[in-house]
Formats: sequence, C-alpha cells, structure tokens
Amino acid sequence: MKKLLIIATPLAVIIFILFSFSKNDAHRSRKFTAKNKVIINLDTSSTQNMVSKLRLLEDKINAYFEQGISNKDLVGAAVAIVKCDSIIYTGGFGERTSQSKDSINSNTIFRIGSLSKGFAGILTGIHVQEGLLDWGDKIKDYVPNFEMSNTQLTNEVTLCHVLSHTTGLPYHSFTNLVEAGIPLNQIAGRFKEVSPVYDPGKIYSYQNAVFALSGKIIEQVTSHALKEVIHEKIFDPLHMDTASASFEALEDADNIAIPHQKYHGRWKPVKLNHKYYQAISAGGVNASVTDMAKWMKFLLGSNPEVLHPNMIDQVFNPVIEVGGRSKYYQRWKGHLKSYYALGWRVHTFKNEDSKNPRIMVHHGGSVNNYRSEIAVFPEEDLGICILFNSPTSYAKEAIPKINEIYVEVMSN
Repeated sequence: MKKLLIIATPLAVIIFILFSFSKNDAHRSRKFTAKNKVIINLDTSSTQNMVSKLRLLEDKINAYFEQGISNKDLVGAAVAIVKCDSIIYTGGFGERTSQSKDSINSNTIFRIGSLSKGFAGILTGIHVQEGLLDWGDKIKDYVPNFEMSNTQLTNEVTLCHVLSHTTGLPYHSFTNLVEAGIPLNQIAGRFKEVSPVYDPGKIYSYQNAVFALSGKIIEQVTSHALKEVIHEKIFDPLHMDTASASFEALEDADNIAIPHQKYHGRWKPVKLNHKYYQAISAGGVNASVTDMAKWMKFLLGSNPEVLHPNMIDQVFNPVIEVGGRSKYYQRWKGHLKSYYALGWRVHTFKNEDSKNPRIMVHHGGSVNNYRSEIAVFPEEDLGICILFNSPTSYAKEAIPKINEIYVEVMSN
C-alpha cells in the first residue's frame, strides 16, 4: 500500500495546535469559520507529540483500508484530511486496476460523480459575486427552450430551485436521458412532458438533468464552455493541477484509477464511459485526492480571492429539509436532520461537548462504478474526502469512520 503522510513543515503542526487552543472562542467573524493568526512559542516536546499523533493517524487509516482490500470489499481508495489551512494527510490504497500492480497514490485521478454538484454551487456563487447572476434568476431567461408542464411553472423555476433540487419535478426526472448522452438543450425542452409533484421551492426531489442546467446558464453568461470556466475560476487558481471536466482529459491521463465491478466474487475492470460529461455540473469532474484536499482548504476559507467566505456561507446555507430516515447518511451516529443547500447536503448531529448541534457539509457521488464522499466541518475547520474506484459499502461508512479515527487520535 502506497501512502503519503504530509507533515511537511512545523507550520502545519503549529496551526493545528493553535486551532485546538482557540476552538472555544466565543465569537467568530463569519457564520462558520474564522482564520485568526496567533504567534506562540512551541517547544520540542509538543512538536514531537504532534508528529507521533499524525503517524498514529496514518497507521490507523492504513489498517482500515487494508482490511477492506484484504476482504475484497474494495479495489482501491484515496483519502485526504485537511485541518485549518493545512493538508495533514493524503494517502492511496490498493490498485489502480486489478489487472496490474500499479498502486494508487495521492495524485491518482478518479471520477468524483455528484461531488461535482458542489463545484457547480461554488462556481455559480463566483458568478453571483461578480454580478453576472443572481440566485433568483429565472431558468427560462438563460435557457429559452426550458419548459415545464405549464407557463406559470416555467416562469417560476429559478437558479436556486435548480441548485437545491426544489424545482418540484419527480425524483431523477430524465436522468436516463443524461446518461444516454442527450444534449442538455434537448432535455430542457422535454420537462413539459413531466407532471410536477409540487410547486417550486416546496419539496426536495433529487435531480441530475435539471440541475445540470446551472452549467448551461454559466456558459450563457460567460460565452465559454463550462469545462473552460471551471478551470479558469476554480482549478487553476487553487492549483488543482490534475483536475479536469472532460472525458478526453481523463482518458489521456497516465495516473488514473480504473473503475471496477464485482463478478462472481472477483473485481473486474470496466471501461471508462462518457456519461455526464455533457452534464458536468451534475457529475463530470475528475480529480485526485490531492486536488480534493486543495478544494477542501478553499471551502474552509483559505482562498478568499477565489470566493469570499461570506459567499461560501450562502452556498452552504440550507434551503430545504431532506425528510425520512432511509438515506445512508441519515443512519450515521448522532444524526439529527439533513438539508440540501446549493449543491451541498448539510447535516446536523448531536454534539457531545456542546448543546449546539455539530454541522457537516457533505456530498456523495457515484458514476461509472466510481464512488466518492466529501465532508467538511466548518465550525471545526476540518475536511475529509475519500475516493473509490469500485462500488463499495465502505463508501457509506467511510466519512464517520475516518472522522472517528481522527478524533480518537487527536484528542488523546
């Protein structure tokens, strides 16, 4: 198993310890996070203790994924953990393909599926900040052939409705057409064939096809292809050097994790496919776990020049409650409620140390037999991302498990 533990500079350790001491501050300058810089003297024993903790963290994460690979529960995975503005861990486990011995490392590229929706929410926020868009803009004003079942509904559906899955359309309307590669402009004119289940803004109903129209709107206001805009506005300024949003970029990359399917108890590689690359906002981003670590640092407020933290808070602000108890994340220990924001899920959990609930901003993804999970805990300045190159039950538990390991190691 190849893995990389980043303990690159004493600064990362210092920042972590500073945060630990300051996490009980009574006031914060923004809704979720604050970045206060403090200078203290750090003795050698404290540094050695932190290095020991990070090594123990590495060992425990390694053991967790080694067990899954040994049991044939997964082919491979990559993990990143971010604390404050430091990447404290990245690691790769298992094989890029079961037909070779090429190991996954922190720069191995995966498809991230619906984690792309988080990029769509942020990218829209960038254009709202620039004054080119507003959350209340009507879809019809940018996608002229967009049509719901009647004129009133057509004129009511907004960018916010699309990004929060509150258009009122039935669950997964025309996802089959997206996966068949039908152009979004054609799909936009077919929503008139679908009877809505409720008025816009009233209920949560997860979508891919209508969600992807958020990308068409950005193309309209920028006059550039979405794959180019996402590079210019996010990948390039965050130095996400291996991230991309096209099938060609994935196919041409050397260090990619090949997707797998289990047949008769054995993992077999499957072909890369074109699904969702015409609907990038819904599921067309490719990235390594190192890229995702840089992404999480940004989400925690480290790059205000890309998007102001107050605007990130708008993207994270819950729009609609996700009811029921059937989703895997609703069965995580201490779960209280789930909501959908703008391209992100927001969960609240019981907090054993406080009367206030613990907040997790999260999303899962699945495409072309890849599985992915990301979670940031804004009030704790903590981020965790796990990427898999096989469909696996590990994906449903990996976020709480890695978080549990992290808390166990760092709190002792």
